Amino acid sequence: MMVNKKLQVWLPLIFSLVMVLGMFFGYRMAAKDGSNKGFFASNRRSTLQEAMDLIRMKYVDSVRFDSIEGKAIQEMMTDLDPHSVYLPPVDLKEANEDLAGNFDGIGVEYNIFNDTVNITFVFPNGPSDKAGLQIGDKILAVNDSSLTRKNMEFSDVKKYIRGQSGSDAILKLIRNNKPLTVTVKRGTIPVPSVDAAYMINATTGYIRLTKFTDKSYEEFMAALENLQKQGLQSLIYDLRGNGGGFMNEAVEMADEFLEGDKLIVYTQGVNSRKREYRCKRPGLFEKGKLVVLVDELSASASEVLAGALQDWCRATIIGRRTFGKGLVQEQYSLSDGSALRLTVARYYTPLGRSIQRSYEKGKKVYMDELWNRFSSGELISVDSVKSHNTGRAFVNNCTDTLYGGDGISPNIFVAFDTTRRTQKLMHMLSDYDVNSVVYQYYLEHKQQVDKYKNATEYINGFDAGELFNRLLNTGGDSFHIKNADAGEKAMVQQRLKALLARYRWRNSGYFQVLNSEDAAVKKALEVTAR
Repeated sequence: MMVNKKLQVWLPLIFSLVMVLGMFFGYRMAAKDGSNKGFFASNRRSTLQEAMDLIRMKYVDSVRFDSIEGKAIQEMMTDLDPHSVYLPPVDLKEANEDLAGNFDGIGVEYNIFNDTVNITFVFPNGPSDKAGLQIGDKILAVNDSSLTRKNMEFSDVKKYIRGQSGSDAILKLIRNNKPLTVTVKRGTIPVPSVDAAYMINATTGYIRLTKFTDKSYEEFMAALENLQKQGLQSLIYDLRGNGGGFMNEAVEMADEFLEGDKLIVYTQGVNSRKREYRCKRPGLFEKGKLVVLVDELSASASEVLAGALQDWCRATIIGRRTFGKGLVQEQYSLSDGSALRLTVARYYTPLGRSIQRSYEKGKKVYMDELWNRFSSGELISVDSVKSHNTGRAFVNNCTDTLYGGDGISPNIFVAFDTTRRTQKLMHMLSDYDVNSVVYQYYLEHKQQVDKYKNATEYINGFDAGELFNRLLNTGGDSFHIKNADAGEKAMVQQRLKALLARYRWRNSGYFQVLNSEDAAVKKALEVTAR
């Protein structure tokens, strides 16, 4: 009896030992016969790794394997969806900074006019402000590295003026035609994602969000609370041109507009189980009229927010059909300092709409879609928009028929104004020479512009005719405005006026000027007034 009990105790261990030994000898025998199979299938070397090893051991010349590996990974990514990307180490920091809401630097904005770096804005209370830098200063060198060479790129300038927080940047400047040396201790500079937040009238507020960074929800809440103190009853939330960012920031914002435990969005993929994101707390603006502005560049997190509010009948969506990005990416670090942003799931609106556009014809066709929309007339024709609603139909509680599969179609369509915003004029208004004219005008008329107490006073009181004439005299026919009609000239003057306002009130002033004549904003005001 005792012997049998001992045998029962030792039998599992004996069987385990025999199994391990068998697997070990089987592995050794396979290695001897050249089959090259590992202990488990997952340990098997891939064909790619075999090729890399052969190149490393046999190739006639030395090879930069980090470059080869990077190109191999990039080639693999081309067979995936358009939003899965490989980020080499040199690009990863900038890509992360873009969504971090801050960067390390000296705290200025700049532009390059006539091969010279000109300071166009100094962040209040930032390192450069504390060091006494001013708009109009010209940077000649940073720590003995010259910035005056021809064909200087913005990326080159950024490389020199940015750096680790706490480090010194010794700047050689020209101010009022006199040389000056200033030492600036670099710091962490916030980059706001709320471009503008102001009251359009006594009861209607406006907020514009440019992207969803990890600070966006905090900025949004601060802006919303400030507007509520000023009598906010209706809100116009502008997501035009917002290409997305962190989805959780959009979820948090949606929670401020929706009541109860309503579903905001859910995600699901082949290797990702279904995950729901719901409202968790009482929101700051669950009541009151809400309008969301979107366009063809509103994507990803912007579509999550707009889709949830549209599904629950909480907001009126105004503008044009959105980009159509319904894929969720997660970032995975690689051992060499690079990273993969890999699509791991699709997201779905509360009704179950996937708004991802088809990418079966390849990345180029997918990315060219915006131009195709314009050339097909979709951006100026509501009938063309309706013809694209070919995905599965859904009906929400306010009996709106909504569609999946191809972006979010607005409740109210506002056409792209091609009669006044011709390609030549729009290209001209983004030209460096135009910005140079406005910049020089501001330096010469700073006292005149600064006398206005706020952007509203400036909009009603400033005449951009002189600035318009200066542009004509400076650029001649290359600016394509001498033969423009009255409407086009008015549009150009308004844009010049907005560019000038930006030097005084930053992006908030810029958008206040543009919004005063913006068709989508006017339509939104009609909706909030009903």
